[in-house]
Amino acid sequence: MNPKFIRVMIILVSFLILLIFTSASNNHGVVANKIAALNEVKPVSEMIGNQLWRLGNPNDADEEFSKENSALTHYTVSADSSQPQDLKSVPQGLRKSVNPSFQVQFPLSTVPEHGVVLKVRILDAHKAVPQMAVFTNQLLSGIVQIAGVGGTTSAYPFKKTYELYIPKEQLQVGDNELKFMATGCLYCTADEDKYLWWKWDFIELDALTEPAAEPIHGKYVESGTKVSNLSFYYDEGAVRHLPYVLKWLGIAYSGNIMRVDCATDVRQGCSAIKAYYETLRDYNTQAVALHLHTGNVKLQEDGSLPADAEKKLQDYVTAYGSMFQYYEIDNEPGLFNRSKGVNLAIANWLKGHIPELAPHLKTVAPGWAYAPKYAVRTCRNQDASGRLQCGEPDGWEGDSQQRLELEKVTDLTNGHAYGTSYSENKGGSLLENLQTFDGAEDGLPKLMLNTEYGTSDTHVDNQAYGAVQPKAAVFDRILRAHIGFADMFMQHAAFYPQYALFEPNIDLNGQNPAEMKIHKNLPDTDSRVSVMRRLNLAYATHGRPLTYEITNKTELSDKLVYFRGVDTSSLAPLPGSKGTSNKLLLNFVNFENSSQTVHVKVAMPEAGQYEGERFGNGDTYESARTYVSQLQASPELEFKETLAPGEAVQYILTRTEDVKPKAPSWVKAVSQPDHAIEVNWLESEGAQSYEVWRKERGAMKYQLVAKEVPDPHWTDMKTAVGQTYAYQIRVAGKKEASAEALVTVTDEAALNRSDWVITSSSGKPQSAIDSNPYSRWDTAKNQVPGQFIQVDMKESFTISRIELQTAGSPNDFPRNYEVFLSADGVNWTASIASGAGSTQTNITFEPHNARFVKIVQTSKAGNYWSIYDFQVYGKRRE
Repeated sequence: MNPKFIRVMIILVSFLILLIFTSASNNHGVVANKIAALNEVKPVSEMIGNQLWRLGNPNDADEEFSKENSALTHYTVSADSSQPQDLKSVPQGLRKSVNPSFQVQFPLSTVPEHGVVLKVRILDAHKAVPQMAVFTNQLLSGIVQIAGVGGTTSAYPFKKTYELYIPKEQLQVGDNELKFMATGCLYCTADEDKYLWWKWDFIELDALTEPAAEPIHGKYVESGTKVSNLSFYYDEGAVRHLPYVLKWLGIAYSGNIMRVDCATDVRQGCSAIKAYYETLRDYNTQAVALHLHTGNVKLQEDGSLPADAEKKLQDYVTAYGSMFQYYEIDNEPGLFNRSKGVNLAIANWLKGHIPELAPHLKTVAPGWAYAPKYAVRTCRNQDASGRLQCGEPDGWEGDSQQRLELEKVTDLTNGHAYGTSYSENKGGSLLENLQTFDGAEDGLPKLMLNTEYGTSDTHVDNQAYGAVQPKAAVFDRILRAHIGFADMFMQHAAFYPQYALFEPNIDLNGQNPAEMKIHKNLPDTDSRVSVMRRLNLAYATHGRPLTYEITNKTELSDKLVYFRGVDTSSLAPLPGSKGTSNKLLLNFVNFENSSQTVHVKVAMPEAGQYEGERFGNGDTYESARTYVSQLQASPELEFKETLAPGEAVQYILTRTEDVKPKAPSWVKAVSQPDHAIEVNWLESEGAQSYEVWRKERGAMKYQLVAKEVPDPHWTDMKTAVGQTYAYQIRVAGKKEASAEALVTVTDEAALNRSDWVITSSSGKPQSAIDSNPYSRWDTAKNQVPGQFIQVDMKESFTISRIELQTAGSPNDFPRNYEVFLSADGVNWTASIASGAGSTQTNITFEPHNARFVKIVQTSKAGNYWSIYDFQVYGKRRE
């Protein structure tokens, strides 16, 4: 054979082998991508100095240890490092029902100046998410949430090296003790104990050579939710509520993350999106965006996006890409019958255009729901062709190899989870990702940004765990699971019915955010808000750790009480938006089921006076929040907090000299029954109380009518019917006044519609009285005489005005109308009012007593008749 030919063949074969290895690396090697992304997202101190000691060898095995038994309770590290270790006195892990705790005694000749980091590499754990409480010299250093696949059929492991920052104040010269304790859920009985186990590879303690950048608590995580009005609308009401939700949940100011799915298929869904992103920036919070609705996208022959879809993406990223950090490709594409090809085309378009449009931006795989083929489980949005499928191709979202195609062209993975689904053998977000990536040798090989997790009002914890509050326990467990295996995660939606954190089905445009109420999931007493605050304050508050000392150590010995204080000014500006913060966050968290008192002395960055907000228990925002001031630091501040069972308290503090109170905004004055005026406004930073100023029509000067008003709302009872008043609000002691709000006092008000029964000549008229400005009733055909809408108010009122709102469809007003009234729905008056409608049809008439109101459309027109809001004004009959 020709030697030259042989040489050529050798070169070709070598090249093919190289290609094969490269392909394999690309298929399963998003590991390499993780390191680069992690350095950008995770501000964990890498300044590890000398290793103080390590038990076990980092060899992914636990054979050097002994099987768990109750006799293995402690190990003493020798001061002489040359002495061999007796690792058979160390258990392979902890199992709460067998050996619930293990102590390591170790000597220190000097206390490391910057504290230490504890590392524990976990080889496996039960899916119940066992908690590893770590006490240093009897004080809690942290509780590590451990993820695992024990109790599942997973063929792939989840291994993870967890880290825990231990401040120098918990250490001492001479003998020290670390105690590891398996801990159950706050609401669970001893039934849970046998599931609370883990296996470890090694335990290691390292000294830090520089100040810690983050009080790492197991692993770095970011938490969030979604705040939109009436489920889908990013309007002014959502913008106003956003800061209140961020602060109440304990995720403001420290680089956490929110989902912003302002979608192209929702009319008016993005009406205030610029202000929304700006608010996130101002509260130093990131965003993951989702904009292009994929349901109606038809690819071009070459597999690329059509021009209109590209334009929608380009316009959105151009306008707002500097304000968000991540873009999510799609939402549950199989479940909603979306195309894999479209998802790939979006990911590839972004990959090609991000360097020019928004270089900081990272892409996120679709929010996987892992939908199988239609024959296995039906899904939504079937077309008229009669071909039944869950995605194109059918079932692609449930196939790990097809998902991998998206994972190769995106920066972060995803995976939705509800109830206990995260650990399900099929469709569970953890197990499905393990299958996609062939396991997890040290956490998932890609960062995981989960855009939806949560529980509904009907989800309950696994009965085997014996929870006395099963609804609270299942939410607590799924959130702790994500702390254990994910990197960023968002509760489904703050105001979404059945899954809500706060009372849903309220138009946020009309609600004062200070009057937000927690959504209760009865009969459980602990709410989703309470659970989320507790875990957010313990794991998702970021910044340089503040030095502190617990001064009632004896009372808190071996108690599950955690303190975390951080300076957020140390955080790097957010990518893109450049958001920053100067807040100091002090968190007190009680994981005990009994009340605990904490005395702590915190070293503030500077001596001086501080002030700010304190959030604790409370069913409403204003009952949970108080304003604190005149905190004089030397630079130390002392705090004493008595925490209820499971309570979390956060102080958000600023140097007093940096607080610049502004005049309140969004001042609204509304006439109420009995000629009262209700005045509302947004809270102003730095305001301890407010002043209400009023003037009558024609008057030159405002008069002070209320002072030291503690909350951002007030009711004026001293008014005269028919008089018009102007109101201004000031921060107490300040001259700057808000814009004025005008209102004319009447004896009548908008009637409560909650019990009304509404009927119409066609369609679904309930949408006209559901307090949703985006829903409507319509005739579904052009206007013709005789079309009507009618309400039964369930009792008789004296009424004199009707308002029909059609602004969402400005041409769909009634061309002509007549109004009829009745006491019984059978016998009707003659027409009491008639006329031509408009976008906002305001019908006034002499006062009448009536229970039933009917409006009849009397003309022809080439438009539907639509009503977005139907309101009757009056008062109870005297």
